[in-house]
Amino acid sequence: TSDASAAAAANTPLALPTSSEWRPGVNYTVISPAQPTNAPPGKVQVMEMFWLACPHCYALEPYIEAWRKSKPSYVQFVRVPVMWGPVQRAHARLYYTLEALGRHDLVDRVFHYIHDLEMQTRSESILVGSSKANTMRMQQAFAAKYGVSPNAFASAYNSFDVSTHLQQAEEINQVYEIDSVPTIIVDGRYKTDVVKAGGTENKLIALINFLTRWDHDHQNAG
Repeated sequence: TSDASAAAAANTPLALPTSSEWRPGVNYTVISPAQPTNAPPGKVQVMEMFWLACPHCYALEPYIEAWRKSKPSYVQFVRVPVMWGPVQRAHARLYYTLEALGRHDLVDRVFHYIHDLEMQTRSESILVGSSKANTMRMQQAFAAKYGVSPNAFASAYNSFDVSTHLQQAEEINQVYEIDSVPTIIVDGRYKTDVVKAGGTENKLIALINFLTRWDHDHQNAG
């Protein structure tokens, strides 16, 4: 029947993205089974797993920002922080708090602030205190410098929305077995990074473009 044919087609594995430059198992890892994404129909999701205190993520940031401005309309870009330990979780909560406040501009400021101090102090625990309360006060004070009221920050910081995002981030980290950052997940099917892509940020961007175009052309992201 037509329904049976449609079901069979839906379950048929895509041919793996391959070219003279890019090869599965070398430049990217195939995720098996492929994971569903929340990308709208017709879109291919690119997910960056990152950490605000990661110098490699910081190095990639200008390339990602330039790519975001020129990426195809069929690409949906999302970021998910790693949740390895207390420091990463504290930075993840700060990231989602700023997102909840609609202060995406402050994510970039935090990136710069943490990186600059990290270079000076060799510490990755910038904006992380000895307790959750101390951490919130430190992060609250940082945001206050840029016009975020302490009450608004605290409300977002402790909100159900932020807690939900953190729980989802934890699950995503486990599903994709993230052990280094930055890691890029394309369409819930492919996992790669700067090293696999050939050692430079430009090569990683080129590989992202190749993988997203391949999946869009072969399945229309459906």
